[in-house]
Amino acid sequence: MLHLALVFDRLAQGSKAERALGQAVFDRFCQDMDDHLREQGVSDLKVPKDMRRLAEAFFGRLRAYIPALTAADAELLRTALRRNVFAEENPPGLDWLTAYVRCAWEALARQDRTAIAQGRIAWPSLTAPI
Repeated sequence: MLHLALVFDRLAQGSKAERALGQAVFDRFCQDMDDHLREQGVSDLKVPKDMRRLAEAFFGRLRAYIPALTAADAELLRTALRRNVFAEENPPGLDWLTAYVRCAWEALARQDRTAIAQGRIAWPSLTAPI
């Protein structure tokens, strides 16, 4: 969801076609989640409830991450990630994840939207120091 939120935000800043692509990417994500739930044996009556919960989780995270990335207060992103990714107060890896997300967001801002639309996204290395 984190990477999807970053891509969704980047495409939302583009042309009408790019915004439509962002919507199509989100729709594909939802279809994939729906398929996955059904493969796991979730009943037809429960799938819509679970999908609604997933959509709420996605948009809740989007509303937390993107303003935190654009805010002057760097602690906002750290707080949003701690709340949405980790279950403990001061988890190991939080500082690294915070730096990674900022780096990924900045990298997306420098990338051509056409390349992103074609699925050519250069994410920062997960193993390299940030």
